[in-house]
Amino acid sequence: MDGSSGPIPVAQDLRIRHGTPAFRRTNLALFAAGFATFGLMYCVQPLMPDFSRVFGVSAAASSLSLSFTTGVLAMAMLFAGAISDVRGRKPIMLASLLGSSILVLLTAVAPTWGSLLVLRALLGLTLAGLPAVAMTYVSEEIHPESLGFAMGLYIGGNALGGMGGRLISGFAADHASWRVAVGVLGGLGLLAAWLVARGLPASRHFQIRRASPKALASSFGSLWRDKGLPWLFAEGFLLMGAFVTIYNYVAYRLLAPPFGLTQSHVGAIFMVYVIGVGSSTWMGTLAGKLGRGRVLWTTFVLMLGGVALTLSAWLPAIIAGIAMLTFGFFGGHSIASSWVGKRADRARAQASSLYLFSYYMGSSVAGSLGGLAWSRWGWHGVAVYVGTLVVLALGIALKLRRLPG
Repeated sequence: MDGSSGPIPVAQDLRIRHGTPAFRRTNLALFAAGFATFGLMYCVQPLMPDFSRVFGVSAAASSLSLSFTTGVLAMAMLFAGAISDVRGRKPIMLASLLGSSILVLLTAVAPTWGSLLVLRALLGLTLAGLPAVAMTYVSEEIHPESLGFAMGLYIGGNALGGMGGRLISGFAADHASWRVAVGVLGGLGLLAAWLVARGLPASRHFQIRRASPKALASSFGSLWRDKGLPWLFAEGFLLMGAFVTIYNYVAYRLLAPPFGLTQSHVGAIFMVYVIGVGSSTWMGTLAGKLGRGRVLWTTFVLMLGGVALTLSAWLPAIIAGIAMLTFGFFGGHSIASSWVGKRADRARAQASSLYLFSYYMGSSVAGSLGGLAWSRWGWHGVAVYVGTLVVLALGIALKLRRLPG
């Protein structure tokens, strides 16, 4: 006997929980960051027909205004996580927002198509500092019981940013010009940077990791030996490839006869993006309760149904199809991204980087290839192309059902 008495104290888990003031501040800041990031990225999507007209380029060439951004973004995010391992999460996210906002403001005054593409490529480099790092920040700072909900809220901000960017730019292009539209989004990005600077708590569970190139390569390599992670990376590619292709070229279809819509009308259709807010949080929470493998495959069934509806010549059916595809996409992305964070226990930053590399390469590569389908076969070609991507993703999701989630 050593004379001691009483229970041994248990270390308290100080990670941020749902319902606390810190949780609200964190999610407000991350919501604003996600909103700005995706608004800055996708504000050019409804403007692609304007680019074709003003600069005299094809639909496939016009899509490079987005593909250049997402392609460079995909490559840069492989290193963004490693840089944040040394510099910290919040400083990298803040620098990313500030730099990206300035580049978008410069894009608004780009004199030529070539200079616009250069600025959009540089935007991919600066944007990389936020998405992968934000997911890592959530995984480190949010309590596991609140992780699915918090990740869903962050992705919901992404959804609203994608919607807001498209809606604002479409409306401004109709009533002023595409240059005004892009400039407004740049200003909103600066506002989001201020909110992150003021509201996002500093990391409490971040530890500096100065990995050598050899250790970093080893860390990346270990992820490919996991039974589920490579398939989840593939899901990211297919998810984003299918989704961005529909949104890239639907404006070309709806601006032309027999629909003859205006840019404002097409931008208003993108309001279905708000469905992604509910989908990402609800599906993320549902997957946390029932298991990710049991829920993920249903999101691809929804996307497939949405693609089928867009083949209709009736505008309400097309809108319903876009809404269904959007619901399935954001639900699937929420589940897959949180599953990556859960499986990659010791290399979360690298796992997030690889997932988002695959995700944005889907946007860059598959999105541009969709333009060839549009140019050659019209919307039926786009629908068959996207449907093929979704069927492949569904097959992988069914395979993943056997893994614990």
